[in-house]
Amino acid sequence: MEKKIALLRKILKESDYTVALCGSGMLEEAGFIPVRNPERAYEIETKYGAGPEEIFTSVYYNTRTEKFFNFYKNEMLADLKPGESGRVLSLMEQAGDLDCIVTGNIYELSQRAGCKKVINLHGSIYENACPRCGRKYSVDYIKNSRRVPVCEKCSVAIRPGVNLFGEMIDSRLMEQTTREIEKAQVLLLLGTAINSDAFYNYIKYFNGKYLVIIHKEEHLMDDRADLLIYEEPKNVLPKLGYE
Repeated sequence: MEKKIALLRKILKESDYTVALCGSGMLEEAGFIPVRNPERAYEIETKYGAGPEEIFTSVYYNTRTEKFFNFYKNEMLADLKPGESGRVLSLMEQAGDLDCIVTGNIYELSQRAGCKKVINLHGSIYENACPRCGRKYSVDYIKNSRRVPVCEKCSVAIRPGVNLFGEMIDSRLMEQTTREIEKAQVLLLLGTAINSDAFYNYIKYFNGKYLVIIHKEEHLMDDRADLLIYEEPKNVLPKLGYE
């Protein structure tokens, strides 16, 4: 492990452009188990009579709005705090050793840890708007609504600013992510794998020097990595010496 940490430190210091992809493992570090986790999905289906793949969709939002928000407020609006990895990523950015973060989580964990250049591929729970007039609403407004949060002007259900399952990602974010990965000399996969649903279609644009994976579980295609560390990011990044 020490040799790999030393190599990673050297790779980062010599890189002209480094991009980090933060996956579900980083979300778990903050204390949230993704709803697609098999055990979590089973618990949700038992509780709500439908699985997350059915509930967390635009169809459910449009046709069973109250049930959608019951699920959304209770299961998705978690009060998460940035983990140790987020703190280190912020220090890496300040040191000039990290140029961009692309994240699949919707909780702005990287920004709240102090990172500046972040692409939230799947949106944010903090960005909510009326689909009719565009008026913005805070996450607290959503949380504190008794039933369905509605626009105070239009009386229509507010639209959470997150990508629901099955929806297309904003094309501007897709293009921005692709450009960042094409520029990268070093690509860090933190808490995610090459063949992840969230990032696979972007990783194929990487033509840099070093592909680094830090993830606690083995996955197919891991052998494509130039540096592979089977460990949680929170147990690796703090050892890089960014203080």
